[in-house]
Amino acid sequence: MGDGPLRRLVVDVTVPGTARDGFDILRNEWWTQVGTAIPLPPSTPVGSGDYRIAIEHAKVDDTVIENIYSGSIVGGTGGEFNHLNDRVVMHVVDHGEWCFTGQRSQTKVPGGWFVVRHNDPSWQFEIGPRTTAKVLILPSAPLRPLLKDRHVTGPSDSAEVRLLMAHARMTEATLEDLTQAGAHAARSALIELVKGVLTQETDGSEPLLAPALAQAARDLVDSRLAESDLAPGMLARELNVSVRTLHRAFAATGQPVMGYIRRKRLEHARQELAVRSVSEVAAHWQFADSSHFIRAFKKEYGQTPTEYIRATRPTRS
Repeated sequence: MGDGPLRRLVVDVTVPGTARDGFDILRNEWWTQVGTAIPLPPSTPVGSGDYRIAIEHAKVDDTVIENIYSGSIVGGTGGEFNHLNDRVVMHVVDHGEWCFTGQRSQTKVPGGWFVVRHNDPSWQFEIGPRTTAKVLILPSAPLRPLLKDRHVTGPSDSAEVRLLMAHARMTEATLEDLTQAGAHAARSALIELVKGVLTQETDGSEPLLAPALAQAARDLVDSRLAESDLAPGMLARELNVSVRTLHRAFAATGQPVMGYIRRKRLEHARQELAVRSVSEVAAHWQFADSSHFIRAFKKEYGQTPTEYIRATRPTRS
């Protein structure tokens, strides 16, 4: 087992809107919860309402994965505030907006977009209300040759970012169970996937990245389960890999791509049998016909849909 408890920290601070000195309250409560383990940049809550910031901080070797929720706030980072100097930072914004202002440029990152940048220069930042984002803090040495002196932005639904986010989520979920060697391997895959974002190209055939590829495909399946064209070919196109590479990644999980799709559809179909007919459920979840659905259902659950409905329907007194 790894040193999980030392790798994960959580800070969650709310500053009342009626407070006279919001930053002092923020700083004192922050210090009480995490001390200097997560340095607090000079910042000021904006607006008259209550302000909340919450960070889930996961340390993976010499990288960090953070999930951040923040109300409106302005502040600074880089320069004299140097805990992230010589680091590359990637923000993947889910909702709201981050805005970074440097000496010569301003970059706005709305929900659904990402930015990768060096943190060495002095940056001012502004976070919009109710903003959520995943933030990666990375060593600059392996990424500087690709990033150079620029910052890179783009949509977060690209194949490369999908793979990166899938790996980040898997790493967070298994953090407490990672050995030191496992944490280093997870870190190495994280760096390679960020390189893929910067070059807009990821080698999906690299064995180190196979788990991320399989997870990204599962995430796509879960979000498009009712679509008629859901198939290995479509998933491979979305993730910018060959169908063969996708099948190879799933082979390591012990379940083929279509097996995963079928099982997930059956799970949803079973939940709907209480309110929809067998034929409606079969059509909605893209089974060829009712007979095909009934055979697949019985193979998975050991009983037909009708038998399942009878067994789960409440008995009248």
